[in-house]
Amino acid sequence: MREAWTLAGAALAPAIWGSTYLVTTELLPPGFPLMAGVLRALPAGLLLLLCVRRLPPLSWVGRLLLLGGLNFTVFWALLFVAAYRLPGGIAATLGATQPLMVLMLSQWLLGAPWRGASVIAALAGLFGVALLLIEPDMQLDSAGVVAALGAAGSMALGSVLTKRWRPPVSALTFTAWQLVAGGILLLPVALLLEPGFPAPSWRNVAGYLWLGGAGAALTYWLWFRGIEIFGPTRVSALGFLSPLSAVLLGWLWLDQSLSALQLFGTGVVLLSVWSSQRVARSARAFKGISGGSRA
Repeated sequence: MREAWTLAGAALAPAIWGSTYLVTTELLPPGFPLMAGVLRALPAGLLLLLCVRRLPPLSWVGRLLLLGGLNFTVFWALLFVAAYRLPGGIAATLGATQPLMVLMLSQWLLGAPWRGASVIAALAGLFGVALLLIEPDMQLDSAGVVAALGAAGSMALGSVLTKRWRPPVSALTFTAWQLVAGGILLLPVALLLEPGFPAPSWRNVAGYLWLGGAGAALTYWLWFRGIEIFGPTRVSALGFLSPLSAVLLGWLWLDQSLSALQLFGTGVVLLSVWSSQRVARSARAFKGISGGSRA
């Protein structure tokens, strides 16, 4: 039962991340995406650090800077470049290649087996996201495409290394360390590229509180906890729920329409997530049985 709740929490994380577009467009000042990333990561990380009251050892600083850079700094910076240069549907679809990247990186860095069923489920999820978001008249921009794929690759590598470099601390502590590292690295970039940040209104503050609290502190703790228990391959497949959540929130709150093709894409995404979890659960059960028989 505890594992089921952990998996549900990991699934909740991308569902909440799907609200980022809605909150950004409705509550945040336009033109300051990097500073939004700083205000999302650094205060949340410092708050968690006050809760856990544990600083990382010096031997871990280098790894934490790399993990924070991959999972937050590079990921968010490239994500915003892609968002500015590509239609949202194209950017989100390219970002949905992350589970495939995690499959390859997990085999290389963790020695995880390459399962055909997992690849098929990841491709199905990518296809479902494309049905949800891509429109026929969308145009590509080469720099935007590279940025979107780079963002997906950064988060994929960060997720796999989070599993490989697991320190002997709680998932909450590990999340706090990474958020602080990522926010510190992103701050000078934001100050350099986005001068003149305005004094926030109460509406802006509400948006930053949501993105920093639910959208960072809570969700990344749930996400990293899921990776700790289930591994990056199984958890990354849940990421398809993020664009699905974004589309559904747009339909509920912004009165955006849903076509029959998008409804079909919704079904494909849900089937992909269910299939990926079923494959991972079966493989885990088989591993447990075979391990028991050898004992």
